[in-house]
Order: sequence, then C-alpha cells, then structure tokens
Amino acid sequence: MAKNIIELTDSNFEEEVLKSDKLVLVDFWAEWCAPCRMIAPIVEEIANEYSNKLKVGKLNVDYNPKTAMKYGIMSIPTLMLFQNGRVLEQIVGAMPKRNLLSRLEKYLQPV
Repeated sequence: MAKNIIELTDSNFEEEVLKSDKLVLVDFWAEWCAPCRMIAPIVEEIANEYSNKLKVGKLNVDYNPKTAMKYGIMSIPTLMLFQNGRVLEQIVGAMPKRNLLSRLEKYLQPV
C-alpha cells in the first residue's frame, strides 16, 4: 500500500473514515478486479497530490464484507467520498483521472 493510503477494514472503518476530521476518499476494490487495478495508480496520485485536504483509504471487499454490504457496494471499483460520517459522492467504475477529479474538486476547494 502506498504511503498516503490507509488500508481500511471492517474494524477500523469507523475510526479512520466516519470519525475523521478530513475528507476521506474510500476505494472499495478486490484483487481479482481488473478495473480496480486500472484505477489504483490514479487513486494513489490523488492521495499524494491532495494529502493536505484528503485522506485516502482502500477497502478490500472480499476481506471486509460487512462494510461493503453496509454501503451497498454491488460493483467495484466504487469510490466514496465521506465527510463527518456522511457520503458526499459515490463514483462507480473506472474512469480517467480528469473525470474523477471533476467529480471530487468541488469538495476539495478551500472554504
């Protein structure tokens, strides 16, 4: 796992995501998922470029079914942006970095 990306699990999800004081981007993925592997470098770039505004975590749905089920993850990759325990944005499927950032940028702007 890249240095700016947290490995999320059913047991640490509440503490790392729901109780975080930063925006949190969660990548729901699995090892066997080719589109998940395609967007992994993009998620890593976003984690590095926005580390001052955004916490990024990856949750393997095969090993953490409880959290995946709680958020209704039916297709992967699914990216969800959380703030104060609430989902602000949900993005399903692989897409180019510019498209992904266009969905996230409104939340990353200074207040």
